[in-house]
Amino acid sequence: MSKKIVLAEDNTTLSLLLKFRLEKEGYELFMAADGKEAIELINTNSPDLILTDIMMPFVSGLEVISHVRIKLDLDIPIIVFSSAGQEEMVLKAFNIGANDFMGKPFSPNELIIRIKRLLI
Repeated sequence: MSKKIVLAEDNTTLSLLLKFRLEKEGYELFMAADGKEAIELINTNSPDLILTDIMMPFVSGLEVISHVRIKLDLDIPIIVFSSAGQEEMVLKAFNIGANDFMGKPFSPNELIIRIKRLLI
């Protein structure tokens, strides 16, 4: 059975690129354009891993992490993405339970390696 991943990313180009790469690797992907959608997808699909951008409209990646860790009390691996200059946000993300971080732009191949490492 394929592993389920929720991807929360408001950049459509990046989302589609990642969707293509991750599905090619055999993952089942659920796409969210913002944190609010991500939370709905997490609640309904019980993903094995979450990929989230920190800065998104409506609900931020930080709120997504705290929803998963505090409200749902789940230990699912979470990888956060962030553009340069958001060090404070990244530290906050780790403090509330993110497992890994990738600065944008990043290599999809590197992301696949990090996902596989977390899903062992």
